[in-house]
Amino acid sequence: MSPAFRKSQILLASLGAVVSVSALALVAMSTQGLMLLGSFGASALLLFALPDAPLSQPRSVVFGHLSASVIALGCLSFLGPQWWAVGVATGLGVGVMMMTRTVHPPAGSNAIIVFLAKPSWEFLVTSTLGGTIMLVVMATVYHRTTRRHKYPRYWHAIPQTTER
Repeated sequence: MSPAFRKSQILLASLGAVVSVSALALVAMSTQGLMLLGSFGASALLLFALPDAPLSQPRSVVFGHLSASVIALGCLSFLGPQWWAVGVATGLGVGVMMMTRTVHPPAGSNAIIVFLAKPSWEFLVTSTLGGTIMLVVMATVYHRTTRRHKYPRYWHAIPQTTER
């Protein structure tokens, strides 16, 4: 079951998502670029509603999206726009995010986005990297001005876990 949120948390998270996604949409409209990915809506939910979660930390957000997009563009380039290639790209993206400990669930949809849009490799810098950095910066500023504790909890250090 999802956690219960206070009304103030709901309002602040909703406002953060409005501001960040609107800013990305404005940049996309201004530059005529593919800055606004569908997966960024889900990233905004994590960044603004669950900012303390490991999946919401900058390392996972930026590198999860980046690795998934690199893999998807590589699969699209080398395997072509085949029905099964999007599945291969998605599976490889999931595996790489798990191996690198940069799991960010919204990035799992990047392969589908890449195979539908068929963008150039410029997509990595302008859309994936530019968009995720913009989201993380906006979330950092937003949380530091609206909350008592700071976001992010960590930038690149990975909390220790126990092996299973």
